[in-house]
Amino acid sequence: MRKVLIITYYWPPAGGPGVQRWLKFVKYLPDFGVEPVVYTPLNPHYPLQDTSLEQEVPNGVEVIKQKILEPYSVSKLFSRKQTTTISSGIIAEEDKQSLLQKMMLFIRGNLFIPDARVLWVKPSVSFLKDYLQKNNIETIITTGPPHSLHLIGLELQKKLKVKWIADFRDPWTNIGYHKKLKLTGRAARKHKELELEVLKSADQIVTTSFTTAEEFRQKTSRPVTVITNGFDDTGRNAVDQDKSFTISHIGSLLSGRNPLNLWQVLGELKEENENFKEDLKLQLTGVVSEEVIQGIKTAGLEKNLELKDYVTHNQALVLQQRARLLLLIEINSEVTRGIIPGKVFEYLAAGRPIIAVGPENWDVNRILGETGAGKVFGYTDGEILKEAILKVYRDYKQGEEGVITRDIMAYSRRNLSGKMASLIKVGWE
Repeated sequence: MRKVLIITYYWPPAGGPGVQRWLKFVKYLPDFGVEPVVYTPLNPHYPLQDTSLEQEVPNGVEVIKQKILEPYSVSKLFSRKQTTTISSGIIAEEDKQSLLQKMMLFIRGNLFIPDARVLWVKPSVSFLKDYLQKNNIETIITTGPPHSLHLIGLELQKKLKVKWIADFRDPWTNIGYHKKLKLTGRAARKHKELELEVLKSADQIVTTSFTTAEEFRQKTSRPVTVITNGFDDTGRNAVDQDKSFTISHIGSLLSGRNPLNLWQVLGELKEENENFKEDLKLQLTGVVSEEVIQGIKTAGLEKNLELKDYVTHNQALVLQQRARLLLLIEINSEVTRGIIPGKVFEYLAAGRPIIAVGPENWDVNRILGETGAGKVFGYTDGEILKEAILKVYRDYKQGEEGVITRDIMAYSRRNLSGKMASLIKVGWE
């Protein structure tokens, strides 16, 4: 079995969706004749941690850890809260930013290009150059964000002529928060130059969304393949559904993800239907902004609202299965059309109906359409959104489970790992 080196910043005990993708690929790639070796920082700054994920690291997998010069460790001395917020990609609108946040954003955007982990590039290239030669590894994979990791792949390819796959979990210059980094003209040009060099140099480009793939195909002649995120169909126990009509959202709901039309529709249903009023539980798990909470209260839903703090991945899976209806919400913007949240695939596996609110022509619409798992609505939809929720509520009152029957296995982590293994093996004898 031949080895492949995976260069990733996020690795257990990191929490959140960023770590899941390659943790699962590492789990299943050996089933397809590929032995993964992982390279990751020894002293990273993770905004979220989930120590339960350490138990999912396969026994025997080689994980190499090297120290990183982490600027966020320094910025925490000035403001731990702002450091965690910015490093998570959570950036307030201009008129709501403090002077400290504005200063930190300017430094982050203009002194650390493409991101705060760029100082890890040079020492990593020096270390990995020798490691790859000594261990006869000829294929490497970089996964971003942070996109500075792609610069490690770029340099190693130049020095060793290794085969290099660049995996983009999110866009680079088109990512939602990019324009909030207070970039100078010079810094903005540098980002685009680096992105283009990576796209034109990597042997294979992988994206998690269809929109990002099309964007990249306009910039490079290199092959671009979509391999979405997915769900793990092992280790999931049967869970009884809530007695309440629980509408659940798992993950951050910040100011930009505030579908006032959805809260209004739920408020109207509550006023129009006494049973709905008694049965409804709106469960939001994770960081929720004050603007979202205020929008919910204004719609008259305060007594139906249940707020829960960040939970472990396994706890999140249980909450998804217990819910009667799952919410998926994305910022209403052109640049978010290509964002497919990782949780949509776990929602599929939970087998509960999905109501999504997001931008026009959102990639998620394609996945929900293929699987029959739910429907996407816009931020101005009213009556059709109300009718969709009512349909799920009627099923609930009639004792229907609401389990999806259409095939979703194309999005299982194991099947997706087979697709990734096929890309890795291109050119292997």
